[in-house]
Amino acid sequence: MKTTIRIIYILICVLVLSSCGNDSECKSSIARQEQEIVEDHLVAYPGRTFNYKQKFNDQQATQLAVASRIGLKRPPKDRDDASKMHKQLVEIRSNANYVVDELTHSVPYLIPSAKHELDAIGEEWADILRRNELPHYRFIVTSVLRTQEDIKYLQRSGNINSVSQSCHCYGTTFDLAYMRYDKVTRTRDYMHEDNLRLVLGQVLLNHQRAGKIYVKYEGKQSCFHVTVRE
Repeated sequence: MKTTIRIIYILICVLVLSSCGNDSECKSSIARQEQEIVEDHLVAYPGRTFNYKQKFNDQQATQLAVASRIGLKRPPKDRDDASKMHKQLVEIRSNANYVVDELTHSVPYLIPSAKHELDAIGEEWADILRRNELPHYRFIVTSVLRTQEDIKYLQRSGNINSVSQSCHCYGTTFDLAYMRYDKVTRTRDYMHEDNLRLVLGQVLLNHQRAGKIYVKYEGKQSCFHVTVRE
């Protein structure tokens, strides 16, 4: 992601430089901006570390029980079907605090309360970074609502996530990557992925303790598996 952003930025600079012509002051300004985004100053969130597996161990059965109670009665057939369920689902899109990943086996829809909770997590995440004067990153949503079409595809492929009774079938659940983040601010300051995981983990722990979500730490999928509770 960082490499892609940098390539795009360089291309923009080339286009701007071309428009500068022989204006040396314009070119110098662009060069200075390019130098300013070199990430060579490591910073960190000073929060206390904790054991993710111990804190985030809400089991599948627990999450599934609440998902089937408050979520959809059936998963939509496909993406088009999901887009028509306006009274039951809302679409989630990338914003200032999180990125909706390229979804290959799910669609970007949640029940309203789950969407509200995802946004609240994003706001608290951004607030922690801001209060600690840290660069702004966006966390990444990697899996959301699974359609019947998605389930069939996963089952044919033999994927371990192919169970038809997944929490992801009810629109109550989303996965958040804990090893990938999108840096937004162009500063020399940068953070390690494990320290950003601590920030995200702290936010999720706060919401878990408040009785708003269930969370499972998924080691193989490198994500936090989150289900809204109401």
